[in-house]
Amino acid sequence: MMTPVKRINRFFMLLTAPFFGLLLCLWWYQPPLDLNLGVGQFAAEPGPVKETAELQSALTTAQAAASYTIHSISASAKLYNQTTNAMNALVQMAKTQAARPELIYNRRISSRLGIPADVARSDRITIELYRLNPGNYTAYAMKIKLKDPAAMKMSLAGDGKGGAETTLQAANRYGATAGINAGGFADRDGKRYPLSTTVIGGEYLYGFESTYKDLSFVGLNASGQLIGGKFYSRTQLDQLQPVFGATFVPVLLKNSVKVPIPTKWQLSPKRAPRTVIGKYKDDQLLVMVADGYNENGNSGATLEELQNKLWSMGVIDAYNLDGGGSSSLIFNGRVINRPSDGNLRKVPTNFLFFK
Repeated sequence: MMTPVKRINRFFMLLTAPFFGLLLCLWWYQPPLDLNLGVGQFAAEPGPVKETAELQSALTTAQAAASYTIHSISASAKLYNQTTNAMNALVQMAKTQAARPELIYNRRISSRLGIPADVARSDRITIELYRLNPGNYTAYAMKIKLKDPAAMKMSLAGDGKGGAETTLQAANRYGATAGINAGGFADRDGKRYPLSTTVIGGEYLYGFESTYKDLSFVGLNASGQLIGGKFYSRTQLDQLQPVFGATFVPVLLKNSVKVPIPTKWQLSPKRAPRTVIGKYKDDQLLVMVADGYNENGNSGATLEELQNKLWSMGVIDAYNLDGGGSSSLIFNGRVINRPSDGNLRKVPTNFLFFK
């Protein structure tokens, strides 16, 4: 689409083109003139003298026209520069005004998190790391702005053939700046497989599996937007164009509304280390990882506590990821949380973030 500045440039190019053409012709065609004619010559050959006078008159007229043209071009160029500068100023002002609501909104949601403990920033992504202590549990949060959708990916250990790796191993393997554990898993024959519907590289790993037992899918689409929820047909999920995603349970927030937490997941376990992911209305992501010393229900956070916390911070959609000993948060090559197993657990899938 042609911008206002480009349209003005094209207008002045069309305006000045004839004048430049005339000047080029005058420069190219310069007939030789001999104005020092004697009296005898004048008397003997009156024809050439008359032609010379006519040429001289035409040249005088052309010079006057050229002088007027140069003056017009100079005035046009001055007007062009003034107009271009004015348009550039208007465009810059429009950009600044357009960015104001985004800046105001970002300040508002950031103020609810506090002061970041660390920041990773590039032209592809901005990651702010926070430490939270609401009272009943200790947690860590990452607010993530994806400027490039490719700055977030999901790793798959062993190509989906039963492999597993820690989030730190996955981050190091791919050179990621940050990472969290992703979907749930099922153990079989000494191997660890992703739970239910899993999408990697836009392809279904094992095919689509309809939601059961409150399972929900969560992932990213091609525009870098977090997508998720319960899906009962492949067509329903395909409409959101998932690039990658994994499955766990349950959905916590949908369209700024708290989704009722199934009784089973309120009590089994009641408290635990948790990993949750959500998005704001401007598509920034918020990740929270709550610490706990075991999976017996006596430490960590409840799903309701995390749901309330996410809602109070302005998150509109949120999903619970695998927790317990699987919960892990990596930032700049460091393990930020305290894994309840004492060491990071190996899992099949991890969400990774890249500078």
